[in-house]
Parts: sequence; C-alpha cells; structure tokens
Amino acid sequence: MPKKIRVLIVDDSAVVRQTMAEILSSDPQIEVMSTAGDPYIAAERIRDEIPDVITLDVEMPRMDGITFLHKIMSQHPIPVVMCSSLTDQGSETALKALEYGAVEIIQKPRMGTKAFLEESRLRICDAVKAASQARLRKISHLPSRTVAPKLTADVIMEKPKTHAMMQTTEKVVVVGASTGGTEALKVFLESLPADCPGIVIVQHMPEGFTRAFSQRLDGLCRITVKEAADNDTVVRGRALIAPGNHHLLLKRSGARYYVEVKDGPLVSRHRPSVDVLFRSAARYAGKNAVGVIMTGMGDDGAHGMKEMKEAGALNIAQDEATCIVFGMPNEAIKLGGVDYVRPLESISREVLKLCS
Repeated sequence: MPKKIRVLIVDDSAVVRQTMAEILSSDPQIEVMSTAGDPYIAAERIRDEIPDVITLDVEMPRMDGITFLHKIMSQHPIPVVMCSSLTDQGSETALKALEYGAVEIIQKPRMGTKAFLEESRLRICDAVKAASQARLRKISHLPSRTVAPKLTADVIMEKPKTHAMMQTTEKVVVVGASTGGTEALKVFLESLPADCPGIVIVQHMPEGFTRAFSQRLDGLCRITVKEAADNDTVVRGRALIAPGNHHLLLKRSGARYYVEVKDGPLVSRHRPSVDVLFRSAARYAGKNAVGVIMTGMGDDGAHGMKEMKEAGALNIAQDEATCIVFGMPNEAIKLGGVDYVRPLESISREVLKLCS
C-alpha cells in the first residue's frame, strides 16, 4: 500500500477541526495525523512527528497563521495549505501567505447542499494532495463509494468541428495555472510591457480570492490586471483573470475578442477550468492564440491545449525545474499539445516573440 499523506489540522474552531478531519479522512490517500487549536499546540505536535502537510487557519488567537507560517518556512519547511474564511481581510492575508511560502488556499468548509459539500470535499482533498507534492523553498484517491465523475470541457462547450475564422493581426494569450501559480503569474505578468497582447487567465483559486489577487497584481504590473466580468473585451495591455468558482471562456465577435463568465459543473475537477478556457480559445481564436500552461497538479488544461495546437495555436509549457508541481505542464507535454518548454523567467519573452 502506498504511504498515506499525513496531515496536521490547525484551527481555533473545534467545529472546523472536526469537519476538516472528517473530510480528509474520507480520502483513502490521506490520514489525519493530529489536530491543534493554535500554533503553540501545533508546534508541540510537530516536535513529536513531522506531518506531510499542514492545513492552517489564517486568523487565530495567541499567534496568527501568517506568523506561524513564516516560522515553519524559515526553520523546517513543510507544505502548508491556508484555510481561510471568505472575507476581504481574510483574502488579503491568505494571498500574503502564498508569498510567504504557502502552497494553496482553500475556503473553510461550511454547510450547504449535498453537491456543494461534495465539491468542497474534492477541492480540499485535492489541495492537500497537491501540497504533498510541492517543491518548497526556505525563506528568511477518493473513497470508491463516493468517486465523482471527472467531467471534461464537453459539459460546458462541445468540441469544435471547425476551427476559428481567418488569422487576424491581433493575437490573444490564454494562460492556465494551479498549485504555485499565483507566484508564477506574478513573475510572468510583471515582466510584460504595457502594450502586450491581451491575456486571459485561469488560476485555480476559490471564490472571493481572485478579486484581491487581481488587484494586487494590478498594483505591481505595467499592464492592467482585473478579475474578469462577463462580456469584458480582451484588449492590449490588459489581463483578465477568471473569477473563482466560475468558468471563463474566450469568445469572438468580428475582430473583437471578449470573455464569457459561466456557471456549470466542475471540469477536470475544477471551476474555473483551464480545459474550458483552452477549448474556447481553440474554437474562437485558433492560430491567433498563444497558450501557456504553468505549474499545477493534475491534468487540467492538457486536453484543451492539444485542441489549441490542432487549431493552429502555438503553446508553451513551464519547465519542471521552475514548477512547484510539474503536473499540468507535464500532462500537456505528454499529450503532444506543447511546442516549447521554457523556464518561468523566459515565458514572457517567448510569448512576445510568438505574438510579434
């Protein structure tokens, strides 16, 4: 039997600790090592046994999650998944945690419909699995009784029988990322000039966090970065980021590219899904598109990227050495959808060359 991923749950709420323990224990690949009500108790647990992954609350008494995260990452790095409430302040703090070395953000589980709770379980378990595979840097399967079908982009958009209209002078760049992607996107977008081609991005992130993420990037980059809204036009010098918990599609009307924000089931276990964005790019942009797939666990985006290549697009994958998790790029490479494999720092330069 493969070794289980041992998880330490740190949260000041007994209800959240119990709920998280039940969710994680439902996955046969995960074992809850222990729980802790605050970082001081967590430190004692870690002295006894080092977990594979820690889920960490953002706001706690005695010591906040960010301070504890910094101590972990500067002394003995352990993959950390931040568990945050859906608040503006919580979103900002959780994003800061990603800069300090956390691997993923998840929303605290809350009551809802059966379908909502099942989606939450999938996302939380997948986040822990992704974290367990992450490469860390120091700074100063589901139970058989509840296996959910892994849906493809077919549930949102049929695979095109014909491809996009004739080539235009305007290129559009579509980007997909997951685990480690928040920092990878920051590196990529910060290096782009103010007049770069229009960009559409899917970053796997919970609802409510993408607005704060977009605003933070907008303050750092020469280009404009915003959370996408339905019918936003894709224009030079602007990046549109899919809002959490919604799919994002690229559309075209005449010479104008725009985006559609759409509800729907999880695709490749995600909403937003990179496969959905890439399929729409294959249909509506074809050879006018450049695709980029970055760090992340799983295979979301691999099939869509292959469809893009078949439609005439040119595609780039982030290389293994610079990925936090070399899952999504590797799957796209293996399917034959990738034209160029580049280190993170070279991707923006390659994109501009292909768009020139």
